[in-house]
Amino acid sequence: MNLRNIILLSLASALAMSVAPALIFIGGLIGTELAPQAHLATLPIAFMVIGTALSTIPAALIMQRLGRKQGFIIGASGGILATLLASFAIQLQSFWLFVLAATLIGFHLAFVQQYRFAAVESAAPEQAGKAISFVLVGGVIAAFIGPELARLGQHWLPAHFAGSFLAMSATICCALILLLMIKPVTVKQADNQPHQKTSLRTLFSRPGFLIAVAGGVISYSVMSFVMTATPISMHVMDKHSLDATARVIQSHVAAMYLPSLLTGMIIGTLGTIRVMAMGAGLLLTCSLIALNGHGVMHYWWALVALGIGWNFLFVGSTTLLTKQYQPAERYRAQAVNDFSIFSLQAVASLSAGQVIHGLGWQWVNILPIPLLLLMLIALFWFSRKEIEMKQLS
Repeated sequence: MNLRNIILLSLASALAMSVAPALIFIGGLIGTELAPQAHLATLPIAFMVIGTALSTIPAALIMQRLGRKQGFIIGASGGILATLLASFAIQLQSFWLFVLAATLIGFHLAFVQQYRFAAVESAAPEQAGKAISFVLVGGVIAAFIGPELARLGQHWLPAHFAGSFLAMSATICCALILLLMIKPVTVKQADNQPHQKTSLRTLFSRPGFLIAVAGGVISYSVMSFVMTATPISMHVMDKHSLDATARVIQSHVAAMYLPSLLTGMIIGTLGTIRVMAMGAGLLLTCSLIALNGHGVMHYWWALVALGIGWNFLFVGSTTLLTKQYQPAERYRAQAVNDFSIFSLQAVASLSAGQVIHGLGWQWVNILPIPLLLLMLIALFWFSRKEIEMKQLS
């Protein structure tokens, strides 16, 4: 295991990813102030996800051509420019320019999402789960840095929150310095092979690949749908304080990444499928808690369950994914996976604003339940299929 690379990727993730919880925290609030209509308030968050989705395939192609390190440098540079544009948009009081900036922040985040695959390439195959978890631990720091940057810089400039994005820009600059220190890794039996173009039909014909992608899609979509609606439901509709809302979002993002300290070990002990099922179960628990009340602690426990559930289902899905393709197929398989995840996450984020304003917090938590039940059924089916395959072999 190239521990140096993995540590650098984890630290860079902590800094580069912090823009996501920051924008989630204040994006809806800025949207509420700038949007021409109330239901458009969460559009910047949704377009951050759309930007990520649209950039996943270009990010993979850039790294396939130039290498991981050069791709990460391009992504971080884009993040710096995007956060500066967001600050400028707020100062101009331009909602649509702010939406564009959020979209470009998504471009930056598409490259950040590739950090976990770079970590896998720096580790032995049997240590893939631990490598992914180690990089995701950086999200624990991001969970606290992001909202703190938003609060710290909110009064730096006359326009509310414009200074927050200057603070984010400086943070991404620090991440860029760490990325410059990464040593390129050569993947055996892949980089020296002729390019092999695997069809999408071939990839999705593999049950393990289909389950892995479905787990990633559902984990991110459900998490984003509920989390995007939370600040509006909690602060705007239920009139809880901004500080209380910030603590809930911070706790949620910490719950997303803090379990990564143990998730790799848990996967090694219980197996990937069981950990994914635990994640889907915790996401169901989030809905049940949220449906029981609107108090601060209802939000807190629901969002913590949402975060841990996301971690188990997403890390488990990513670990399963890395076992479903050959080394020469990795860029295509990873691009397809991330495009699927963030495209449908974008739909979830766009829907969150409509649902919270049109139907309310109750339906935000009812709608994910059927998807999660289907995920549990699929995991049970795949587990049985694996047992049958082992018996036959």
